[in-house]
Amino acid sequence: MEKACKKCRIIIAQGEVCPICGSSDLTNKWSGYITVINVEKSEIAKKLSIKVNGRYAVSINS
Repeated sequence: MEKACKKCRIIIAQGEVCPICGSSDLTNKWSGYITVINVEKSEIAKKLSIKVNGRYAVSINS
C-alpha cells in the first residue's frame, strides 16, 4: 500500500523513510494526488513549495 509523507506529502510505494525529506512520519490515510513532472515550470509546484518531481498527496488525514 502506498504511503504519504506527513512532512512533504510525497507518495512512496515502499519503505519506511521518505526519500525526499528523510522523515519516518508516513501515513496511508491520504486522498487525492498531483503529479509534478517539471518542478521548474509548474505553477502548482511553486505554490506548494515542491522542489522534486513526483506524486504528492493533496490531503493528509490524521
